[in-house]
Amino acid sequence: MTPRERIIATLQHKEPDRVPVDLGATESSGITWKPYNKLKKHFGINTISQIFDLTQLIVKVEPDIVKIVGSDAIPLLIEPREWKQWEIDNSEIVEVPASANIEKLLNGDMVIKNSKGKVLLKLPQNGFYFDSVYHPLKDAKTIADIDAGKYLFDNFDWPYYCDESYEDLSQKAKELYEKTNYAIVGNLWVHLFAAGQELRGFENFMMDLVVNKKLAHKYLERQVEAYLPRVDKYIEAIGPYVQVIQVNDDLGTQSGSQIGLGLYQEMIKPYHKKLWQYIKKISGKPILFHSCGSIYEFLPDLIEIGVNAINPVQVSAKNMDTKKLKREFGKDLVFWGGGCDSQKILPFGTPKDVREEVKRRVSDLAPGGGFVFCQVHNIQPDVSLENILAMYEELENSNLSIF
Repeated sequence: MTPRERIIATLQHKEPDRVPVDLGATESSGITWKPYNKLKKHFGINTISQIFDLTQLIVKVEPDIVKIVGSDAIPLLIEPREWKQWEIDNSEIVEVPASANIEKLLNGDMVIKNSKGKVLLKLPQNGFYFDSVYHPLKDAKTIADIDAGKYLFDNFDWPYYCDESYEDLSQKAKELYEKTNYAIVGNLWVHLFAAGQELRGFENFMMDLVVNKKLAHKYLERQVEAYLPRVDKYIEAIGPYVQVIQVNDDLGTQSGSQIGLGLYQEMIKPYHKKLWQYIKKISGKPILFHSCGSIYEFLPDLIEIGVNAINPVQVSAKNMDTKKLKREFGKDLVFWGGGCDSQKILPFGTPKDVREEVKRRVSDLAPGGGFVFCQVHNIQPDVSLENILAMYEELENSNLSIF
């Protein structure tokens, strides 16, 4: 099987010739710049890494590493047309989008500003990620206030420093499809629940869902309305070339869901359904849904409204045991992730611990197909090279024992 054929078979719940692999096909199945540079150095690759996701400091995984780890999927990212060098840490150089306005403050913090000089994101000194600090609709009180933010909805999930056009995306997708045999993941994002938390502020939006439902409904309506024309243009540009389309909305926490199932069904599900089913209708592609945390109780509803695969399968969260998930939902869902716990085992375990974890998860999720191997979420800055290598070596061993 080619990598593309392997992913397609897996998405159709057919057992492939081996467990397919993903490193970097989404912004939640990749690797942060520090361990990535260690991995490249180990294999004698001396290129400058490009950070495409400035919030998480996630890199583009280069073709040589894709081949080395045996990845079967690659991303179709919305990118900048030009890049610039950035000294990120201790004279280490990476590349970032050329128009990203990154500044270092006197206290050592890093900030990213928009074109008007407003601070959008902040990276604390000695921190690992940029945190969102700007919530432009936090003071909205009326529906008129929500309507006045139309430009915010229009631009959400398309960072200002990513200036590729739909024509650029189409050409890039066509080249990836024709010149490689990898499965291509369309990273569309289109948050709704999380977008409300960002634009309104976490506390404001969560309270809206309970005590100001009319305002919350109006926000969600406006966000879906803003996304639909984008979906039309996106699918027209890339539809023939991608094999799966990713959407995002974190619903879970470590110990349970962010909101109760009833509130989800009342306030969020109708908008998820409208948006995701529209994407499926005009694209004909399966939907890969990213949500961190414990989402067990949402899975029947997610299946009902069109989700085909879930990522990252946070195995350490409540009710996210891989054997249970496979038994109860394996006929309906592809598990794109769950291959190795990223919270405790991958960063803090020994290589032996990592190998045992991979063996267990592959044994739970691989039989019968419907499993794409990747660690739970991105490989974090504190993960050792030894553990990364152990993860992929054990996957190869597990493939040999299963197939």
